[in-house]
Amino acid sequence: MIEKVDLHCHSSTSDGDLSPTELILRAREQCVTSLALTDHDSTAGLAEAQQAADSAGIHFIPGIELSANWNRQCFHIVGLNINPDSPSLQEGTRKLQSIRIERAERIALKLEKKKITGALTAVSEQVGKGMITRTHFAHFLLTQNHVSSMQQAFDRYLGKGKPAFVATQWAELEIVIQWIKEAGGVAVLAHPMRYKLTASWMKRLLTAFSDMGGQGIEVVSGRYNPDEIHRAALYARQFNLAGSMGSDFHTPKNPWIELGRLAQLPNDVPPVWGLFT
Repeated sequence: MIEKVDLHCHSSTSDGDLSPTELILRAREQCVTSLALTDHDSTAGLAEAQQAADSAGIHFIPGIELSANWNRQCFHIVGLNINPDSPSLQEGTRKLQSIRIERAERIALKLEKKKITGALTAVSEQVGKGMITRTHFAHFLLTQNHVSSMQQAFDRYLGKGKPAFVATQWAELEIVIQWIKEAGGVAVLAHPMRYKLTASWMKRLLTAFSDMGGQGIEVVSGRYNPDEIHRAALYARQFNLAGSMGSDFHTPKNPWIELGRLAQLPNDVPPVWGLFT
């Protein structure tokens, strides 16, 4: 049987559409053999996902995607093979949850100044005990007919420099990596090509990331083209980082991103799962 690995996806515990159980069932339909659930700043869905994966015959890797600041920019760090009960990780996620709540309140206030009311109540009801993300606000704007698409919500209101954008001070990169390591996990730089860094700034980031204890980089990600995979693989080799791969799946409504629908990891890049299997 061909192994089909997907180490980056989201459930309704953060900003995905499917519950952890529904996500696992979809992964089975897509013939995924190893899956990591990596919800934003939350481990709340991992126990349910683990139980569903055991029943579905899928090798499950507990994970998380943490928001981190470095050089006044936000980067996403995936933690793989973590212990969800790690005290330092749990304390870290509580801090990030507080930051997200504060950001949500500020986004809602900015929307109110644009005569768009009820956003905070709506997104809070939608997420329940989950993490509030900008995607939830985008969904609210779409359902209330303020925009015609999720992307337009970011382009018109939520993106950087737009009326409802809120600059956020997340935990520092070194601290986030420390949380992951103390939870027994492997820190992976998520979707590196998305940050639009120059080659020189990417090298500075990866030097710092590696020096701080980061061990992996997503070489294959959702919609990467062959050139992006090639460049990410070069960085993996240059900085002696293990290669990860993940769809960054959020919703069945996006036909371009599907669980397990990924290019192969280049043969000369050591796989990140070799560090914890």
